[in-house]
Amino acid sequence: MRIGVAKNKKKIYINKFNHNTEIHPLWLRERVTNANYLDKNNGQRLYEPSKIKKDLKIKCALIKQKYLNVKFNDGVESEFFIKDLITEINKKNKKKDIILWNARLNKRPIFKFKNNLFNSKEGYKALVDFYKYGFFIIKNAPTKKNYLTFFANIIGILRKTNFGVLFNVRSVRKASDLAYTSHALSAHTDNPYRRPIPGIQLLHCLKNDSEGGLSTLTDGFAIANFMRKKYPKYFQLLSSIKIRFRYEDKKTILENWGECIELNQDKSIKRVRLSPRLDYVPVLKKDKLDKFYKARYKFIELCNSKRFIIEFKLKPGDIMIMDNYRTLHGRTSYNMSVGRRHLQGCYIDHDSVESNMKYLKKKFNL
Repeated sequence: MRIGVAKNKKKIYINKFNHNTEIHPLWLRERVTNANYLDKNNGQRLYEPSKIKKDLKIKCALIKQKYLNVKFNDGVESEFFIKDLITEINKKNKKKDIILWNARLNKRPIFKFKNNLFNSKEGYKALVDFYKYGFFIIKNAPTKKNYLTFFANIIGILRKTNFGVLFNVRSVRKASDLAYTSHALSAHTDNPYRRPIPGIQLLHCLKNDSEGGLSTLTDGFAIANFMRKKYPKYFQLLSSIKIRFRYEDKKTILENWGECIELNQDKSIKRVRLSPRLDYVPVLKKDKLDKFYKARYKFIELCNSKRFIIEFKLKPGDIMIMDNYRTLHGRTSYNMSVGRRHLQGCYIDHDSVESNMKYLKKKFNL
């Protein structure tokens, strides 16, 4: 790809595969970086773009070595670094580089804790792996109670819910959620009844010498893509019918609707929702509901199958970070009369974590 100027010097073209596409004058004018038009501290425009002349034109354009010099008919003159323009032109809403996995996942994204991990190249790799696999695990972190809030604030911004900023996952009497019992939990995503749904969940193991209580993880995107190929009719139903998710306790009532498999506009997988103990299917024609229930049964079966699920025991000091839009988690039951199982959890959102990942990439020129 290269950038060229027309003979009359009043039009600028992108040349790609011997095909010319004219660059719109307004597109170029909005990227002027002169100090009078762009705040150097924050990169925000110092003017309202809608105030630019509607009939804006290029008065004169010249290429000098690596730079494009442009005069607009509203009196603005600017110099553009051609390499930067080409980078901007090539920017798209890129799909993240993901790796679909199943029970055969042997090389798991596991990292050893160290101070300032997320100010290092290894910390960048951990965040990259998070978006690749939908989870990663930090080993040997401090087991100090409430340490997780400090850790979470390093990689993101805490999201408070009705369970608090930090919640304790252990068995209690009259539990407000099945998570706070010793019952087994099948593969599920958290908080599908919220708007918006928290994007990332962290679980920090403080104590886990009980009998049982193994953690489980499943790649929901891998399941969804498997169903698209093997059970296309089921996939169509799960990705088109919205169901209601509801949570209620003494002081809280939360509801939200969504598909079990939500798609992007290009039909790629956007997120999965699965929480069979608190979802409610709408009234549809009986034959359609027959098909939907079969589809959901297959989805649940696959998410908990030995083919796709991985199972392991968290040790004190382990911190598990999971993409709640992709990765389903659960646990086996445990015996309360043998040892103790105590995890602490919290939520953060994707934007702050992705921001840190991009910052580290820029910092280390990766």
